[in-house]
Amino acid sequence: MTDWPPREPADATDAIEHRDELVAAVHDHAGGIAYQLARLKGGDYGRETFTTDAGEWTVKYEGGDLEFLLFEPKRGDDVYVVSTKQPPEPGALATAMADYDAFVAAFDRYVSERTGVLDDVSTEFPDVTSTDQVVAERDRVVNRIREVCDAIAGELRRYEGGDYGTFTERVDGDRWELKWDEDGTSYLRVGGSGGLYLLSQYEHPSAADVREYAPRFAGFVDAYNEFVAGLESDLGTVEL
Repeated sequence: MTDWPPREPADATDAIEHRDELVAAVHDHAGGIAYQLARLKGGDYGRETFTTDAGEWTVKYEGGDLEFLLFEPKRGDDVYVVSTKQPPEPGALATAMADYDAFVAAFDRYVSERTGVLDDVSTEFPDVTSTDQVVAERDRVVNRIREVCDAIAGELRRYEGGDYGTFTERVDGDRWELKWDEDGTSYLRVGGSGGLYLLSQYEHPSAADVREYAPRFAGFVDAYNEFVAGLESDLGTVEL
């Protein structure tokens, strides 16, 4: 009968410690490559592949840090030299590290090929035209529309006897809605819930939108006046 237990298994502690030390060193070194790539490519996320005589190396970075370093040899299995999952097998790591210097040289060539490519790019650009006049004209028209809407809001508040309300009319196929509150006009919207805010509490419309809708605003005012005239006519028939 075979003696039991058999002899003690070999201790892999030294190989594991050496592997882990090497992976940590590569992580730090290749992390510098990942950082440089992120700066060069102008983003915190990405990947780049470098070709050597023995295979291809892929650097993937995320948030500016190295996510993984993959070596794909022309012969043999792929090796994740650095990854977020598990360390490589020592033999596979040794195979990859035999080509690591060539990978670094490929990265250096990558950088060298991009050095100086912007030297002849001029920074003499045309002067920027000011929008001051356009904005001033836009504001002049919008402010006048707000004045009229505030006047309508004041009349509606007096008529309806509340601090909040809306007045809606359809003009030339477009739905115009004036919402008012105790401070005056809350918004003037054209085109329903997904339409254009000609007046709002948050931002101005574009000059192009004002140019399109300001001429139509008179039709909305006319519709309001007709609404008031109708009220007067209705009340004129009331006998007390």
